Amino acid sequence: MARTTGAFYVLGGVLGLTITAVAPGDDGNRVLVGTAAAVALLLGLTLLAWGPRMPHALHHLYLATATVLVTIAVHSFPNLVGGITLASFYVFIACDAALFFAWPQAAAHIGLAMVLCLWVLPDRGLPWWSGLIPAGVTFGAGVVVGILTRMASDADIDVLTGLLNRRGFEKQLNPAIDAAGRGGQGLSLVLVDLDRFQKINDHLGHRAGDAVLQRVADTWLDLLAPDQVLARFGGDVFALLLPGTTEQAAILLTEQLRAAVTMGCSAGVTSWQPGESGSLLVSRADVGLYRAKQAGRNRTVLESSRQLPLAVELREAIDSGALDVHYQPIVSLTEDGGQAVGVEALLRWSSNAQPEVTTEGLIRVAEEYDLISDLDELVLRRACADAARLQESFASLDLTLNVNVSGLELAETDYAERVATILNDTGWPADQLVLEVTESELAAESQTAITNLHTLRDRGVRIAIDDFGTGYSSLSRLATIPSDILKVDQSFVAAIRSDSPAPPLLGVIAALSKSLDLQVIAEGVETEYQAAVLTELGFALAQGYHYSDSHPVADLINDLNTPHSDDDDSLAANGWIPLG
Repeated sequence: MARTTGAFYVLGGVLGLTITAVAPGDDGNRVLVGTAAAVALLLGLTLLAWGPRMPHALHHLYLATATVLVTIAVHSFPNLVGGITLASFYVFIACDAALFFAWPQAAAHIGLAMVLCLWVLPDRGLPWWSGLIPAGVTFGAGVVVGILTRMASDADIDVLTGLLNRRGFEKQLNPAIDAAGRGGQGLSLVLVDLDRFQKINDHLGHRAGDAVLQRVADTWLDLLAPDQVLARFGGDVFALLLPGTTEQAAILLTEQLRAAVTMGCSAGVTSWQPGESGSLLVSRADVGLYRAKQAGRNRTVLESSRQLPLAVELREAIDSGALDVHYQPIVSLTEDGGQAVGVEALLRWSSNAQPEVTTEGLIRVAEEYDLISDLDELVLRRACADAARLQESFASLDLTLNVNVSGLELAETDYAERVATILNDTGWPADQLVLEVTESELAAESQTAITNLHTLRDRGVRIAIDDFGTGYSSLSRLATIPSDILKVDQSFVAAIRSDSPAPPLLGVIAALSKSLDLQVIAEGVETEYQAAVLTELGFALAQGYHYSDSHPVADLINDLNTPHSDDDDSLAANGWIPLG
């Protein structure tokens, strides 16, 4: 609006000064007309320079001033023919008003121009009807431009939801970036994808899918402030532009939006940094959305252009190898109960920037800031080397090593080869490695992840589904996900209490694992009673504080070297009683 109005002003001022300088005659006031043209030129330059910073209402004053200046020029031009030609400038006013103002406001500006046109020409001694043609042309041009402008504007609207479409959103993006640059305020962008939306269209029909999109759009609009822009970016993807919003505030708002609808949503969040283009901002949010889907869907991933202090500190810790890996024994419930048959590697690190961060929070930061690949490799390499040391200290032990893997890593095409390289470098046997994958992280159904799992199993590595019983559990998923072990989520074990029956689902899982020939590990065992119930239900393996906390490998080696019975040969054959 500022550029267009300013251009009209500059063009009118230049033309006015030119015709004032060359036109003959002295019937009017040449100085007054020249002054009006110079004022128009000056106002045009101010609009081009500072117009975008001006309040919207001020543009009404500029347009009304232009109407008055044109009338002065027509009335005072020293040549009658020139005065008539200057009346064509009223068309500029009508076009500008129709382009940028709502119909009632545009009609007021066009009406003022027509009234002054109909008055000023007869006032110069011309017949009363002399103003009809320029006034009529002014009216016609304003109406046509207004209609065409609104037709073009409708092309920016998604017909189904009434939101902006991708084209309309992109038109909003660059002005928002300009405003953020001038004001020094934050600007965040969110891309949200409705998980498995295609299945709704396939199973219930496109009409049902359209109803879902409309309901989601209406629900989210009710939660947004007036200056926050929601658009249907394409298909089942929505875009959200958040002026004056930090990344963390954008994440909180995104979580509120996701919680407000019944279906799962994946979201990528990012923020604008000075000097960045709109396309770069959208691309980075799209990367975050992709990573959210690859990591298991139904989550929000921050793809930030700047790293939090925690992420910077984590990067330094990975580079310097300053992270610790502790090991919690996995014990057998069937053979000499409580004997260790494996260990699970657990990341341990204390952050100075954020001391209260949990391991889960640490993993999430690593995933969000593209550190997860290096972190996973460090933990796996350290764990394999430590397990080799542990087994060398007590050669009769036949331990398995359980290591967690990120869903993002599983989706990398070369992940299986990286695991093979680490096993080769450390000498740890593939058939004694168990990779644990949280079931929800496979919800993306990435073919690359499934292929990696098959490749790893073909090489002897076993696959455990962690936190089984939560999230996306189903019999069909057990048939499609290559797996050898189920790790029952600790929430089921915590429900085992002496004052109530054991959760029926535990018995179902035990029977299911037997039918599918899968091992089962019960997580979070904290009491003798829980261990006894699990043994009675047929569970073979368990881990938890009842048996041992996690310890550095040096402590486990010391424990192995400490006599636990009078018969070390028996201990060597059956394992050792872990540290309490």
